[in-house]
Amino acid sequence: MFKKKTLKNGLRILVVPVPDAPSVTVMSMVATGSEYETKDKNGISHFLEHMFFKGTDKRPKSVDIAKEFDEIGAEHNAFTSNEVTAYYGKASYNNFPKMLDVIADMYLNPTFPEAEMQREKGVIIEEINMYEDQPQRRVHEIFQDLLYGDTPFGRTILGPIKNIKEMKREDFLNYRKTHYVASRTLVVVAGNIKAGDAIKKIEKAFSKVAVGKSVKKDKIIEKQSAPKIKIKDKKTDQTHLVIGVRSFGLHDKRMPILKVLSSVLGGGMSARLFQKMREELGICYYVKSSINDLTDHGNFVVWAGVDKSRLKEATSGILEELKRLKTEEVSKNELKKAKDYMIGQMYLNMESSDDLAGFYGFQEIMGEKIKTPKEVEKGIQKVTAKDIKKLAKELFINKNLNMAIVGNVEDEVSLKKLLHF
Repeated sequence: MFKKKTLKNGLRILVVPVPDAPSVTVMSMVATGSEYETKDKNGISHFLEHMFFKGTDKRPKSVDIAKEFDEIGAEHNAFTSNEVTAYYGKASYNNFPKMLDVIADMYLNPTFPEAEMQREKGVIIEEINMYEDQPQRRVHEIFQDLLYGDTPFGRTILGPIKNIKEMKREDFLNYRKTHYVASRTLVVVAGNIKAGDAIKKIEKAFSKVAVGKSVKKDKIIEKQSAPKIKIKDKKTDQTHLVIGVRSFGLHDKRMPILKVLSSVLGGGMSARLFQKMREELGICYYVKSSINDLTDHGNFVVWAGVDKSRLKEATSGILEELKRLKTEEVSKNELKKAKDYMIGQMYLNMESSDDLAGFYGFQEIMGEKIKTPKEVEKGIQKVTAKDIKKLAKELFINKNLNMAIVGNVEDEVSLKKLLHF
């Protein structure tokens, strides 16, 4: 069972003890990401994440930080998303004190060396170029831009190259001062550790965390009245597409229903989309469904990669499966299979301490009431076939419908005619 403590300065501590586990993970999370950025500073959350590894007063160079992790055989990394940035280390449980010391030092005492910042610009620009050459990923960014346009919700996490080139050290200092404060920070520890001991050590290690006001992001405005399509022309062997609808934020009481709905469509190789698109039509190698769920908005998407000559056939096939959910109730056996798949995957994804830190940490940092795996399972089991059909009717409507494509599209006009429920 997890234990949570909120300090007077607003810092939150979350400990998930796992007796006899071989490892322990320390993760510092802050509630900021690309959706908290201005247009001219888009990409700074991710750039800043890189710079936290470039040295502290105690560990002046990036190699000093890396060596200390390597000396205990630790894994360490960080990630930036729309609303969260996190830094973590994972090692054998007896190395918890050392790992906590390094993570806390990185988080609290980064120096942002000017020379390192200039060098890292080249690294990030190449990261942007790398993803530009991955249409399977790029198409999701096109989809977000289609939905939300030139707003913090539609911009990429990495930002444009122009912004990266123009960023200055002062920008990092100001952004960190504004967002990296106690009230927006969560420290999670999961693994073979005693809760009381871990909390005391975390309180001491993070005692000098900055205190400041909690910053709110812009309010999202959802506006759409008809199906929309956005195409990025690119010479590729496959045409990659995303078809999706606007949905709702993760706090919505219908979220468990949407997750089960997604599992019916894309939960494994026996799910509807795989059977329809790959086994029946032989039209693609991959086809998936997922939910982009953020605090105040969200969308449900299906994506695939197909030969350009079969793009219209693929579009019709996906829409046909979405329509079926509006008109037919899912059978008892299929519903059970979809739920069992979700539950099984959830438990498989909690086999290691870093998985557990993420499972509990994301719930807390995103403002949810923390649920244990058993409580999540209980919510899944409550979903009925009627619930799924009702939700499908609410979401799968023309004014919610969107399609993004990366590839060669020869007949956009006839493709648009297909895009409706």
